[in-house]
Amino acid sequence: MLTGDLVRPRLRNRNGQLQIDMLDGNNRHWIKTADDLIRLFRRQVGHPQRVWDSLVEAYEGDRIDYIVIRGLAKVLSDGATFEPIPTPIDPAALRQRLFTHGPVFDQQDLFHTITREETLAEAAAETQIEPHTLEHLLFADRPTEYLLTAIGTEWTAQTLIARYNLELARAALYWSDTMRVEVFDHFKSFWKYMKLFKLMFWAVPIADGYRVELDGPISPFVQSTTRYGRQFAVFLPALFLGERWTMQATTHPPQFDEKLLYRLDPSSPLTSHFKAEALYDSRMEADFAAEFEAKFGSERDKWQLAREDEVLLLGDTVMIPDFSLTHKKDGRRALIEIVGFWHPDYLKRKLEKVRAAGRRNLLLLVYEHVNLTEQALTDVPAEVLYFKTKPVLKDVMAAVERIAEPSQ
Repeated sequence: MLTGDLVRPRLRNRNGQLQIDMLDGNNRHWIKTADDLIRLFRRQVGHPQRVWDSLVEAYEGDRIDYIVIRGLAKVLSDGATFEPIPTPIDPAALRQRLFTHGPVFDQQDLFHTITREETLAEAAAETQIEPHTLEHLLFADRPTEYLLTAIGTEWTAQTLIARYNLELARAALYWSDTMRVEVFDHFKSFWKYMKLFKLMFWAVPIADGYRVELDGPISPFVQSTTRYGRQFAVFLPALFLGERWTMQATTHPPQFDEKLLYRLDPSSPLTSHFKAEALYDSRMEADFAAEFEAKFGSERDKWQLAREDEVLLLGDTVMIPDFSLTHKKDGRRALIEIVGFWHPDYLKRKLEKVRAAGRRNLLLLVYEHVNLTEQALTDVPAEVLYFKTKPVLKDVMAAVERIAEPSQ
């Protein structure tokens, strides 16, 4: 991620709104700069990080847009793999061995009777490693000496510029105390990344979606500010997986005297590199949806099937049932969760969520050979149907008719 010194110069206060000076992906100047850096970076495979750093500095020359150059170079470095050099001796142990002699110089004097060359020769005799190799190994464990082994992303000028803009948008959240997101689709991907980055949130349902309040890294309720700030900023691309959402955050970058309002929505040109959730988690779910569509999906049928369109808010976690069925005329709804081949720990957590949700219009379709006894399901508030190979739609629809409730 971009460091604060590479971000602050690109932030602007526009009448209390935070705006970011992003790069125009069609600008010839920026395209050439990105192309130059990509070509330069590709030639550094097998060379140490310090060589890349020095080449970037040389490329900057006397250009006044060096902040952007360094930012683009940082994006390239962050997406690549640098690995330490294999060494026959631990560099830290080598330093300790050599530094016990105190300061040494090329020439002897009254206070330094052993030269640098003699010190290396003595260590070489002890380790059976050539003196010039020892010099090379002395700081081989430092990141600047790590070798570039893989570029990672197959960059183009346009993708590098787009990623740089995304990193600016992320980093602007380093100085946020609160964020409010309203999300109306792709709920599973949204909450998956919320959980992955361990963000603190409060959520309430709104029309067609959910309003989520999150503590930012400079919130008084956050203790590990730096670590949480990175997680908070890294989360941002999860929003771009959705089609309908809004985000606003209050931020206080250090160069401004007041808090600023930072807004984003789907009209932003930013794109996500995160992977969206697959439509179905299993073949069993896909087959269930296909069979329902074939038998009950016509316009004349009463029920509308939807995939993961309701989130059950359970304090600091959520449950997102696999399907919902909504009556086309009276609006009654039932939720469906298919419990198939899962690890015992997963099943335990799933049942805990079912109990916490307390929803009587929830239908559990349970595979007979799953690791659950009937006794384990006796105290759940949900309706339970067992199946041998696949859910029987006739039985499913009969249960839905029994448990469906008016929409909440």
